[in-house]
Amino acid sequence: MTPDLTFGGSGDLVLQVTNYLARLNLLKAESSIFNASVESAVKEFQQSRGLTVTGVVDAITLRALDEARWKLGDRVLSLTSPPMRGDDVAALQSQLSEMGFNCGRVDGIFGIESEVAVMDFQKSVGAKVDGRCGPATIMSMLRLKKIVSGGAPIQLRDAAIRAERGPALAGKVIVIDPSDSPDIFDLSQRLEGRLIALGVNVFLTRTLSSAPRDSERIEIANASNADLVISMHQDRHINEKAHGVATYYYGSDSHGVHSIVGERFATLAQREICARTDLLNCRIHAKTWDLLRLTKSPTVRIELGYETNPGDAKRVSDPAFRETVVEALMVAIQRLYLSAENDAKTGTLKISDLRRAGLRK
Repeated sequence: MTPDLTFGGSGDLVLQVTNYLARLNLLKAESSIFNASVESAVKEFQQSRGLTVTGVVDAITLRALDEARWKLGDRVLSLTSPPMRGDDVAALQSQLSEMGFNCGRVDGIFGIESEVAVMDFQKSVGAKVDGRCGPATIMSMLRLKKIVSGGAPIQLRDAAIRAERGPALAGKVIVIDPSDSPDIFDLSQRLEGRLIALGVNVFLTRTLSSAPRDSERIEIANASNADLVISMHQDRHINEKAHGVATYYYGSDSHGVHSIVGERFATLAQREICARTDLLNCRIHAKTWDLLRLTKSPTVRIELGYETNPGDAKRVSDPAFRETVVEALMVAIQRLYLSAENDAKTGTLKISDLRRAGLRK
């Protein structure tokens, strides 16, 4: 595993990183020394890609830098193992989606859905159907793009799927992904119990004694065919004064896409928690973290306060506080599936209201 690159480092890998940054116009020239200018460029890149801004080139940042260097047409795109990743893949997915071809989420990863979408496009224009996106397929797309405007098919599909499933929670599948904190795990179990009581099929990605890797938790979520994935954590910071709750969903400014349902639930969860507790509102944010990007279902990550802040830590350690957060999340989940005319104001619904309304049926 490649060690993290930090300020003061040097060598061939630093030269490679600075070459990528220079090609992205974030750095004037490549260098083999990880100096202040390089650190600043790395932070700017991380900010633009929805990564955690640290100025350190870890494995995730290095992979993102490699993906960013590809432009559509630089190489032939096809289904491989491991799958091809890059901005060229994201550009292809975006263009196919705009023209009405379903390639799934625009995530910059050429998977089976992307191959099928390419084949469907090739059939539609009478080209050789091989699922490979080379010069001929790209030229056909450019010619067709001038006369076709697909609107917002991803949003329309998401809305249609949500409407088809209806407002009732019974029968829906929700994955809860708790951190290894005993308090967060207890909160997740409380949420699991309330959801099961309303007829929801719930999966937890870990137990108190297990420590699955991120990739394993993503596999669990994808295998469950979930309607929603909720990842529960506490943040930490070198400054103990940092405090508050923040919620994250999948979104990429560089790819021009975000999870519609993920953003909607992140907004609801953040608002309900802040309306019911005195945690500082640190808002919602779009990120491209693997859990958010690679999980097929709408996914959010909730950072419920800072474990390094005495006040936040005390709140989360209180069972009554955790019960309040559970109610906030239950209401947010139900509001996600209610139509606009049947929705309620933030902070007004209670779990008992959901039962009286018959929404468990």
